[in-house]
Amino acid sequence: MRQRARRFVLLATALLTAAATAAPAPAADQDRGDRHPSHGGLSATIRYTEYGIPHILAGNYTDLGFGTGWAQAQDNVCVLAESFVTLRGDRSKYFGVDKAPDGSLSSATTNASSDLFFRGIKEAGTVEKLAELPPPLGNRPEQKKLVRGFAAGYNAWLKQNRITDPACKGADWVRPATELDMSRLAFALSVLGGQGRAADAITSAQPPAAGARAKDVSPKAKAEAARDLFATDEAAMGSNAVAFHGSTTANGRGLLLGNPHYPWQGGRRFWQVQQTIPGELNVSGGSLIGAVTPSIGFTPYVAWSHTVATGVPMNLHQLTLDPADPTTYLVDGKPRRMTKRTVTIDVKGGAPVTRDQWWTEYGPVVTSLGAELPLPWTATTAYALNDPNAANLRASDTALGFAKARSVKGVQEVLRTTQGLPWVNTIAADSGGHSLYTQSQVLPRITDDIAARCSTPLGRITYPSAGLAVLDGSRADCGLGRDQDALQPGILGPSRMPTLVDAPYAENSNDSAWLANADRPLRGYERVFGNIDTPRSMRTRGAVEDVATMAKRGKLTVADLQRQQFANRAPAGTLGAAEAAQACAQLPGGKATGSDGTVVDVTKACAVLKTWDRTMDTDSRGALLYDRFWRGMRSALGSQGVWTVPFDPADPIRTPHTLNTASPAFARALADAVTQLTSAGIALDARLGENQYVVRGGKRLAVPGGTESLGVWNKIEPVWDPKSGYTEVSTGSSHIQAVGWDGSRCPVARTLLTYSQSPNPNSPHYSDQTRLFSQEKWVTSRFCEKDIHRSPHLKVVKVKERRH
Repeated sequence: MRQRARRFVLLATALLTAAATAAPAPAADQDRGDRHPSHGGLSATIRYTEYGIPHILAGNYTDLGFGTGWAQAQDNVCVLAESFVTLRGDRSKYFGVDKAPDGSLSSATTNASSDLFFRGIKEAGTVEKLAELPPPLGNRPEQKKLVRGFAAGYNAWLKQNRITDPACKGADWVRPATELDMSRLAFALSVLGGQGRAADAITSAQPPAAGARAKDVSPKAKAEAARDLFATDEAAMGSNAVAFHGSTTANGRGLLLGNPHYPWQGGRRFWQVQQTIPGELNVSGGSLIGAVTPSIGFTPYVAWSHTVATGVPMNLHQLTLDPADPTTYLVDGKPRRMTKRTVTIDVKGGAPVTRDQWWTEYGPVVTSLGAELPLPWTATTAYALNDPNAANLRASDTALGFAKARSVKGVQEVLRTTQGLPWVNTIAADSGGHSLYTQSQVLPRITDDIAARCSTPLGRITYPSAGLAVLDGSRADCGLGRDQDALQPGILGPSRMPTLVDAPYAENSNDSAWLANADRPLRGYERVFGNIDTPRSMRTRGAVEDVATMAKRGKLTVADLQRQQFANRAPAGTLGAAEAAQACAQLPGGKATGSDGTVVDVTKACAVLKTWDRTMDTDSRGALLYDRFWRGMRSALGSQGVWTVPFDPADPIRTPHTLNTASPAFARALADAVTQLTSAGIALDARLGENQYVVRGGKRLAVPGGTESLGVWNKIEPVWDPKSGYTEVSTGSSHIQAVGWDGSRCPVARTLLTYSQSPNPNSPHYSDQTRLFSQEKWVTSRFCEKDIHRSPHLKVVKVKERRH
């Protein structure tokens, strides 16, 4: 077997050597994929190195897609298969009508809502129409070939292998995929922040019954609801990323640390891969499952990561209805009828469900954005949701463009020409020493001027507070228009995007663009992008403190990035623990009263808080106590109320501060934390890792890091079990990469996929990298051919279609 593997290696080496010495062939010669996908014969070589990381070698884009689809199916077949069921609108048929999806492809709260949403998209032919658009509005030929190959690779794996994952072993819902399924997946990810966020509201919106009374809430409650809806600091997804300029590094080249915080389970996991077409493409990184190229990654020239952005990728149009017909709305006094889409879904063990959806020129009618922001459809008023990403399948073109870019300037050019990213910022560095932060999103063309002219009373509340515009849909002059440099009408053009180039550091932790660099704040952008001069999250404050100190110190290397990732400093503890310990010691008799009225002896807690090292390392004593105390304190008082010195926009990183120990909430939160730990049999000074862990293969693996509100860079959102502490992780650090360059063609890269390559408990790569994460260890990336060949775990697999 080893001899055979070495023969494949020699063949691959010869192929690469020939490619390296020759100019790239014309596009028609580079990709023979057009000549053989319909007749079989697709193939690729997959070289697996440590931890099951595939390095896929192919001669063209279609074959590369084939190898990628095969390898993803090998690790994630059940996740992919379930995603395709979701996108076809068949969840209720196989899983039951009332159960809930995992939230990876929409916000639908039941299978019925999910099916009605996705079946409506399917029956309207929405994705088919987008797939037919020519570039640059539609996908480029290379991207289409990757998609074609991926579907073929997934199907070939299904045909040639047995499923061992208990999540779908023997399941009748595991079916072959089509190119259209792949495009529907790209569409679902694109509209996650718009139509996908409103799936329940789209599928439940119905014209008002005669005499019906609509529920409404106060303007203040609407403002708060809108802020909560679009806040990223407590979101299920987030990220940190920082790019360092060459002026701060040891060798004058750039550095990038990417630390996305994505779900540990379900369809929004990352998967590691390297993709190589000799002379054409060579990229390594993390792909979202179902993506045909790395979503974040690095090449010999450039590295990039993304963070969830504060831009609001939707807006509402408030409709004035014809008093005689609530399905007719008026624009400049002229009637326009809504379009009714009648959608039927199949239900397991029951009769089919049929429901109408109502669409306008602006988008679908919705009756809420979350339970706290009702948008009642009355006899006179309705609300339509505009989502410009419903016309955007270009995110994959952007990702492929990054993989081929040779500099930060090239990344900017890709963003300008593809305009495909729906809900993320981009942070990048290159081997020439350049750094970049840019909030280049596909956003509705909401300018502050349009909002001032056209906001309804509701919009005058929600736009300043949350960036959610609600425009007067009865006026044609309140249409969104078109920027000259925008690919599609109704979106903001590239020249408006907040961008910072070649700053000593460029950092984002899911706050707005304002403080990507605290010494070079960004201003002048429209409110829809995010706010300015407002409090930053604790994670942003800690991150900017850390990276600014690093940049000032200089002489940085990849090792410094690695240390930052696992410093596990808790900024909220740095600010508040000493004050908490002091106030604790002053409580009369060492007693505090909990939320249930129980008097608790907190004397030992005072000493533990005093000696806690202010980190969330697995061996840190007192971290768990402060974590539980801090959650209670913040829940009672809010993120700003926990402090007595308020936020100062002139000092945004160091304010607010000084713990509000005089509040009754302080003693109550302390008593509750002590009670929670003692009730679970946990010592107040227990090491964090003893009670913050996951179980994989029957073994406990301690998990370092901490929750959002503590401000820890290495963010982890653990799931609390009152009997034993934190025993699982919902979201947090996922595909981590620390990347630099040393002048060779081989990037200096360390990576870590915290939850490992496969969710299949029978896979050898179910928890191997999770063990590394527990020990705060890294994977040394094998990017160049010589390094791949030297892997002691090298396994070479030639995969191909079978004609029959």
